[in-house]
Amino acid sequence: MQNLLKKLERLCDPSRTILIGMDGLGGAGKSTISGLLKDYFRSKNYSVLVLHVDDFIHPRAVRYNPDFAEWECYYDLQWRYDYLIQNIMKPLRNGQVFNRQIEFYDKDNDSYFSKQVTIPVGSIVILEGIFLQREELLGMFDYMIYLDISEETRLQRVLKRDGYIGSQQQIRHKYENRYFPAERIYIRDCNPAAKADCVIRENEVFPDFLA
Repeated sequence: MQNLLKKLERLCDPSRTILIGMDGLGGAGKSTISGLLKDYFRSKNYSVLVLHVDDFIHPRAVRYNPDFAEWECYYDLQWRYDYLIQNIMKPLRNGQVFNRQIEFYDKDNDSYFSKQVTIPVGSIVILEGIFLQREELLGMFDYMIYLDISEETRLQRVLKRDGYIGSQQQIRHKYENRYFPAERIYIRDCNPAAKADCVIRENEVFPDFLA
């Protein structure tokens, strides 16, 4: 993966901030790899910020609309794409200092809180999350990474990780009814592995792809 690091370093420009997408389906390892990239570039004295698309979701009343199937809610009603694009992504791409109040989702209270976010020109911003190569987000990224991990591998990971959902049976039920059907639509309609600038496959992710 040293080639990936070299490509990303070549993108770095002190006159503008670059936006890197870390795309992948549930349980693919997006947060882990984003954290490794952040640590690497900070060790090289770059200003780096990791943002999570799940910080920009709609409240439960919107994303769990009973008039739609669970997978449709997840695919079509989960995220505040307009807010993310207009208030974060477009300003980051205009070449100016980013210094504004941003609304983040508070999952414990199902509400939003505002936080002042300052991003100096020349920074690296990594946005990690699912479905980053949807039509709504096209043209917003300087570089796109896709973690191509099998559904079965990801299921085994989330069964261990997502205890907040409930028992393993409850976790499996939620993924099979809400998440996996939407992910399959995304793969079919957006073909993320073919469109990404870099694809990290299952045997490349662990133990440490920076090694």
